[in-house]
Amino acid sequence: MTAGHGHRAGPGRPRRRPPSPPGADRAPTSGPPAGGSRHTPSRPWLYGPRTAAVEAARPRRPSGVPRLPQAVLFDRDGTLVVDVPYNGDPARVRPMPTAADAVRAVRAHGVAVGVVSNQSGVARGLLTRRQVEAVQHRVDELLGDFDVWAVCPHGPQDGCRCRKPAPGLVLAACRRLAVDPARTAVIGDIGADLAAARAAGARGILVPTPATRPAETAAAEESARDLLAAVRLALGGRPPSGAAL
Repeated sequence: MTAGHGHRAGPGRPRRRPPSPPGADRAPTSGPPAGGSRHTPSRPWLYGPRTAAVEAARPRRPSGVPRLPQAVLFDRDGTLVVDVPYNGDPARVRPMPTAADAVRAVRAHGVAVGVVSNQSGVARGLLTRRQVEAVQHRVDELLGDFDVWAVCPHGPQDGCRCRKPAPGLVLAACRRLAVDPARTAVIGDIGADLAAARAAGARGILVPTPATRPAETAAAEESARDLLAAVRLALGGRPPSGAAL
């Protein structure tokens, strides 16, 4: 989860944006952020193999298994790993409970896995791209390489189309994987994750944490107590291979 505020400096050298108070890095959940930024909207950062490499790496799906999603996309902070605001230090990355088993279970069914993450700390001047990539690499080390990463480095006033709750990250990840958004599940911990999924035509599953607002939990069409339970929903209620639910 991510978001935040900033201001434009006056004439001369731009001023560094100060950190926002706790909770300010949450995107609104009702729709894409308003424009009016000093930045020209740009594309998300994308990482991961092209479709041919993804297909070659996937295991064969078990015969007789009902229709599965083509991809499961996870939010990063607060979903896959403990949320450390504006974290640029790989040493501080800690997986959420059941994260490793959940991701492993999706892969065991031959379904592509990806990450869609807002990282507004870049726009705020609190993170560099190298730091974001270092944390990303550590997540891959802990949970296995993801097929695709889609990262929005923009702030809430930048007018981009990728920042959740806008659908850009989900759509970009699906394009990179050559999968249908309608056959993709997005798992996250706040309403912006589900709103992005809905706007992209994908399925959204909420895994609430203490940071999840009660209204977000109440509004979720589907929710699960943890990532393993969310994966079970995403896979159609079947216990994932190698994971006891």
